[in-house]
Amino acid sequence: MPNPFNPQTTLHFEIARAGTVRLDLFDVRGRRVRALVDQPLAAGPHELAFDGRDDDGSLLASGVYYLLLRAPDGERRGRITLVR
Repeated sequence: MPNPFNPQTTLHFEIARAGTVRLDLFDVRGRRVRALVDQPLAAGPHELAFDGRDDDGSLLASGVYYLLLRAPDGERRGRITLVR
């Protein structure tokens, strides 16, 4: 929230079982531009701030980006829109 966002948004997700969670952000070409989470997390709700930057710290361009959450209880996908 919010979506679309500028310059930052908060991502909310919930996992049913504790374990290693990976949340990656991809551009429309399918390239991973940022690893947002890659660590063990407890079961339950989680949130994290996303600042609109890639793994190198560079600002991402306006556009649609895709989220892929991999957790012990399965995979989920989402979409966010960055408007500069």
